[in-house]
Amino acid sequence: MSGVEVGLEVLACDSIDELASVCLSSGYRFAVSPILKMGTIPVHDSEQPLPASFAHTDLILAGPEHATSCVGCIAPWIDLESTDPHILAKSQTLVRQQVHWAAHIGLPAVQFYCPLSGPMINFARSVDESLSTLSYQQVFVRFLLGGAGSDCDGWTRWNKLRMLSRHNPKLQIALELQYELPDEAVLDKWLAEPIKLVVLPTSIFLSNNAGFPVLSKRHQAFVRKLMQTLEPRFVISSESFARRHRAGSMGSYCEYIHHLHRSLPVADAINQFAAGYQDYLQAPLQPLMDNLDSATYEVFEKDPIKYQEYERAVYRALIDRVPKDSSIVTVIMVVGAGRGPLVDRSLKAASESGRKVKVYAVEKNANAVVGLRQRKEQVWGDQVTVVHIDMRYWRPEEKADILVSELLGSFGDNELSPECLDGAQALLKQDGVSIPSSYTAFISPLSSQKLFNEAAAYNDEEHMQMPYVVKFRSVHEIAEPSPLWVFEHPVRSPMRQPGHPHFNQHNTRYSSATFEVTQDTVMHGLAGYFEAVLYKDVMISIHPKTHSEGMFSWFPIFFPIRVPVFLPKASSIQVHFWRLTDTRKVWYEWAIVPVINGTEIVGEASMIHNPGGKHYWIGL
Repeated sequence: MSGVEVGLEVLACDSIDELASVCLSSGYRFAVSPILKMGTIPVHDSEQPLPASFAHTDLILAGPEHATSCVGCIAPWIDLESTDPHILAKSQTLVRQQVHWAAHIGLPAVQFYCPLSGPMINFARSVDESLSTLSYQQVFVRFLLGGAGSDCDGWTRWNKLRMLSRHNPKLQIALELQYELPDEAVLDKWLAEPIKLVVLPTSIFLSNNAGFPVLSKRHQAFVRKLMQTLEPRFVISSESFARRHRAGSMGSYCEYIHHLHRSLPVADAINQFAAGYQDYLQAPLQPLMDNLDSATYEVFEKDPIKYQEYERAVYRALIDRVPKDSSIVTVIMVVGAGRGPLVDRSLKAASESGRKVKVYAVEKNANAVVGLRQRKEQVWGDQVTVVHIDMRYWRPEEKADILVSELLGSFGDNELSPECLDGAQALLKQDGVSIPSSYTAFISPLSSQKLFNEAAAYNDEEHMQMPYVVKFRSVHEIAEPSPLWVFEHPVRSPMRQPGHPHFNQHNTRYSSATFEVTQDTVMHGLAGYFEAVLYKDVMISIHPKTHSEGMFSWFPIFFPIRVPVFLPKASSIQVHFWRLTDTRKVWYEWAIVPVINGTEIVGEASMIHNPGGKHYWIGL
């Protein structure tokens, strides 16, 4: 994680030269300043018209000299919520003039103050107009976060603004923390929002024993979460340049924020591996249509936990099936062997258990087979037979006691493990075991403006109706995951032969789940996870509650919804999910139905996504 940037705002200062000088001497990277001096252009005097242009003396940010290191604030004393049409018109014009001035002098960012009361309709229209005007500048809207309990009027007003602005991805948040913070559930909800600035008034700082400014434990914890999750810039906001605490100077606040950043815990193995992939949308693999390259195999092979658990599962199966000191040779078939990590682990499990084995490494990827044959010559010897064929079509005379595969995707079945293992099931003896023996898909409603914006940025239907593999970071899970469906192997019921128009019908699924909403929120999509039973009580999981510690082979899967939906507290959300198939492909469809006061609200957000696999499918 890179360093943290800290800026300074001094509310009583109307000299940008003085503010810039203090920033430079105290270690601040940027300044936050009003564009206009306080009250220089009266908007409440209906008799006095607005000037056609600013006078130099009206402006704090009067030129480009300090513009590149400033956030310019739209005058907080204008009244965009006025019911007087003359005051409203003057206020709207004055906002427009400031925005044009900000663009003229090259300010990199502009900040609006969200009104604390009123309907916000005219405010939202002015912000929306400014978003269109400012092509390159960032636009922040400042909201207050404070108040004990669960009330969070700041979030309610933010949500109204983004809805009125059509979820404009250029709209960002400057979040000002207050002396009291709301409940943890409210704080966690903010972590899914596009917070780019965090404003810390000097009035919320306490004094430590030495008299230096520090934050309370709760504030520290939330600031660290923000640093880890959103990596925002911070602003120290002071009424004046006067010292507020017994020890230290204006630079002490900046030093303290840097101290908090330096004291963040070191990233664990999963987060080190995922660096650069947080909230980055990736299309799921198409393992039957595409052959994996060597680099992809190498990434997966770095996961020690997955292969450790597979080794445990093979070891347990060998112990259960073969008595100690027996001369029985157990046939293990590793299907989809890749570059051979499961072959290595199967041989190691055999050695640890003292059982004799014969291993077949079955792989369709011609390039991977080159490496398998090299491993056989140099390491494995006659214990291993390499077979270059698609597992679904191989029919040897000898059958397997144990069938081992690593065909799971982030949703369990989304890389066609059921279809692959259906074909490979013919390789298994009547009493043989499959590792894995079952896997369950889970789903939960998710809030994440970031992920929604990333998918919406493609500006087409396709990318809003397909799943993505994502390492979640800027997200809020609205409710705990619920199971959708289970696949078990081997399949004990009769199956139709390939070529039959309904040969894969047994692998279709439909399920629904209902989730209770405990606080006002916005749903942007669905999070998907899996749990897999490898053998008996040996399992691997990416479910948040049961996640295999240290395992990083799979990120969760994200299913966006085309239109975000507001869910009020005490409502619920019905999720409907399908896994469907024809003779050529498998695809998912999904739909959501909010339930408010017992009434189903079927609207645009409830459309069935990806009908008929139109936008996304997995090829057979």
